[in-house]
Amino acid sequence: MNLQDLLYGVSIKSMVGVSQKDIAALTFDSRTVNTGTLFFAIKGTAVDGHEFINKTIAAGASAVVCETLPASLNDEVTYIVVDDSSEALGVVACNFYGNPSAQLKLVGVTGTNGKTTIATLLYQLFRKLNYGTGLISTVQNQINDTIVPATHTTPNPIALNQLLRDMVNEGCEYCFMEVSSHAVAQHRIAGLTFAGAVFSNITHDHLDFHKTFDNYIKAKKGFFDMLPKSAFALTNTDDKNGMVMLQNTKAYKKTYGLKQMADFKAKVIENRFSGLHLEVDQTEVYFKMVGSFNAYNLLAAYATAVLLEQDKMKVLTTLSALSGAEGRFDYIVSKTGIVGIVDYAHTPDAVQNVLSTIADIRKGTEQVITVIGCGGDRDKTKRPVMAQVACDWSDKVILTSDNPRTEDPQAIIKDMEAGVSPTNQRKAISILDRKEAIKTACHLAKPGDIILIAGKGHEKYQEVNGVRHHFDDKEIINEQLNQIS
Repeated sequence: MNLQDLLYGVSIKSMVGVSQKDIAALTFDSRTVNTGTLFFAIKGTAVDGHEFINKTIAAGASAVVCETLPASLNDEVTYIVVDDSSEALGVVACNFYGNPSAQLKLVGVTGTNGKTTIATLLYQLFRKLNYGTGLISTVQNQINDTIVPATHTTPNPIALNQLLRDMVNEGCEYCFMEVSSHAVAQHRIAGLTFAGAVFSNITHDHLDFHKTFDNYIKAKKGFFDMLPKSAFALTNTDDKNGMVMLQNTKAYKKTYGLKQMADFKAKVIENRFSGLHLEVDQTEVYFKMVGSFNAYNLLAAYATAVLLEQDKMKVLTTLSALSGAEGRFDYIVSKTGIVGIVDYAHTPDAVQNVLSTIADIRKGTEQVITVIGCGGDRDKTKRPVMAQVACDWSDKVILTSDNPRTEDPQAIIKDMEAGVSPTNQRKAISILDRKEAIKTACHLAKPGDIILIAGKGHEKYQEVNGVRHHFDDKEIINEQLNQIS
């Protein structure tokens, strides 16, 4: 593709060299450069791509997008200087793949909790309504019924636009994608055309990356700020920062909620392990999903579908039969009546949401036993808070390992133990090995008791020192509960 065409929409500070040349590929990874590649020198958190410009030219790069020109220039190479190479990459990637996001209705879902469930519900709903539909999520990406493994919540701009192009080529009319705060801050969604955006909620998370909660809010809000007039902006009015998302958006503003005044309203009539009984926009519906947090997720999916001009009753009827995303309040009941729940909850708010849902459903005599850990190389400040929440809402708590990554798992547990108050110490024990922790919870449980395994949900691995080992919470609790007669 011609370089000049690729640069359409990019804010260029200066250019050295000719713009009329063919580009065969895009990359921001110096190791993947071949002849005719356009290389983007990006300043990352660990590595600065500017250090590899000369290496990429030697490997065949014919053009370079950078924020600072290198000391020595090659006469055969075109250098494009921009303010932000990451943002330029997003715009160029859209151009390179023929702006696929403008050829379907792309809806982004953002928030601390609920992104995966809302996006997955919408994907399942529109497939059931017989539309060609794509999904981009933490659990997996899908093009109609074909599964494409996911590595990031929101892929890099090149992978993202290639995925969207494949969706268009396969006849997708809609795509529902999770939009992480990292993706907004790192301009991974730059250049995309959104038909709508959904905000679920915002609570304590990712402060290792954003540094302050205010920066985290601004990243989420940045997604809504970039929406065009033709799009809709749907927010949770019950979240105290929900209306902040709508402050500067040009999009069509709509709200949903269970408590506050909203355009789309729902009320929980009954909440049991067998499902939710809700009143949605004055219509009573039974859903397979459990918990008040899922009432929000279902309402967000319903509101989005209505804003996409779908029939209300068809949407409610179809949603009532869906089960949401894997690893989100996934539960099993053993032969002895012990209930095992696997959930991805990995923030204080998400843990409290799951445990408060269990508290609403339980009869009052059974124990709640929670197995919980925190990921390594992530926000350390939430560790004691998560342990405190688990102890406050459970009868017994086992602190254990999650994905320690490059951190010492014992040190992570120690951070969590700091949140266990003196009055809660009798409830909590620490078991480093996660499998042993789950096994212990199963042996502590009596018939009717409820075991929550929190933190990993759908994940089928445990990451230790950069190596992913097979590990499936649901597989292990199934195995352990089957051994108890």
